[in-house]
Amino acid sequence: MLGAIRVAARDRARLAEVIATASRYGLDVLLARLGLDPARRDPDALPFDLPARTRQAMEALGPVWVKLGQILATRADLLPPEWIAELERLHSAAPRLPFGQLRGQVEAALGESPETAFARFDAEPLAAASIAQVHRAALADGTEVVLKIRRPGIRTIMEADLRLLTQLASMVEATNAEARRYGAVRMIRELGRDILEELDFTNEGRNADRLRDDFAGDSRVVVPAIHWSHSSETLLVMDFIAGVPPRSAADLCEAGIDPAAIAQAGADIVLDMTLINGRFHGDPHPGNLLCLPGNRIAMLDLGLIGHVSPRRREEVIAFTQSIANSDPALLAETLKNWSQTDDIAPERFQAVADRLVARHGGGALRLTAILGDIFPVLREERIVLQPDMLLLFKALITIDGVLSGIQPDFDLSAALRRASARIVEARLSPERWTRRAAALALELDRLGDDLPRLIRATTRKLESDHLAVSTAGIEAAIRIGAGWIAGALAFTGLAIAAAMHFG
Repeated sequence: MLGAIRVAARDRARLAEVIATASRYGLDVLLARLGLDPARRDPDALPFDLPARTRQAMEALGPVWVKLGQILATRADLLPPEWIAELERLHSAAPRLPFGQLRGQVEAALGESPETAFARFDAEPLAAASIAQVHRAALADGTEVVLKIRRPGIRTIMEADLRLLTQLASMVEATNAEARRYGAVRMIRELGRDILEELDFTNEGRNADRLRDDFAGDSRVVVPAIHWSHSSETLLVMDFIAGVPPRSAADLCEAGIDPAAIAQAGADIVLDMTLINGRFHGDPHPGNLLCLPGNRIAMLDLGLIGHVSPRRREEVIAFTQSIANSDPALLAETLKNWSQTDDIAPERFQAVADRLVARHGGGALRLTAILGDIFPVLREERIVLQPDMLLLFKALITIDGVLSGIQPDFDLSAALRRASARIVEARLSPERWTRRAAALALELDRLGDDLPRLIRATTRKLESDHLAVSTAGIEAAIRIGAGWIAGALAFTGLAIAAAMHFG
């Protein structure tokens, strides 16, 4: 069935590579399990090293498949622990290209040679990954920078892979009920959207600018400045930052950095990102973080940024409070809000909540342990989480592991108590209320314009239904509506006045 997939002529060579790679790593049995190649092997004969061979095949196939595996690594609600552990090992390392193979693309982006555009340019690469290669340089004023250069031809390959994956997902959904339940096609479409955004380096640059603005008042956070005059879709130029990755307390101490202060700062930063700013680093592993003198933290590689809606922020707070306060009813309601399946009986959510509170309630908040217990129970109860929650959980688990690694007695509870005051302050800030009051005023203005039409439509509806409607009744309704609008406008005026006074 896999060989019979209908593809455009431009994708046939790539499909042949995918099939050859799957065969080389012995994945016929996995294809059979998915219903894509049922004639080759017994789909029940799963070898013990299938997760490892799947990971190796994905690395061999390139960045789209690596990204897919990394997304699946967040799906502990779908996959067993041995698969999650193996997929978490996926990396996107790639051989370093001689700069001669990149020169044409760099010169097209800069409009001149890098030797002319920069006071110093290092042709020897600093690092390489599947999507980009990094080189160091210096600006005319001496500022040390790095150039993130997109690999030539990578977009064509990745677009072909996304087309193939979309068709494969459709085939799997047609033959596999579980794939339909978990939304395989939707997952691939979301993957495609995220990958194409990452391929445009201007998106990463804007992410960096937004995060820097979010933490403009916090000296503990460093986000490299983007040099837009030299940057484009295929080239990103940003400040070079030297620091120590948070891999061990000993490394930090040797550099004169306090591991406890870094753990506290890291917890404050991630809680501010998720609960106040609504924008967070999607992959905060030690390779994307650097610790600097003065116990500061630099965030790098900002191509993947997650977003938390105001409603989700409230739910995350409810989640942590329900466990800290041993409140299984609140936890059950929160889990129900996070489920993307609507055919789950309420008592099943309550059973999950009861088990989790019994194990973790009232003690220190160890996110890795809590979420590690949640996912097996969700799989057992066939509860599928919303995709946005999975990226958030993945980021929280990652940063929790990083902070616990450098500060073994790290406890999120203290950070949450500190965050609560900042959350209240953010909610009561004049700027926030000014925005809300302005939005309310605009909505009320629109409603005022529509009110006569709505009243006429309501009157006609009542009359057409042959109901007895008295003139007095209609006038009363108008007075009530007008009174409500007047009161709301008065409140809006007070809110704006207060915001201006305290601002």
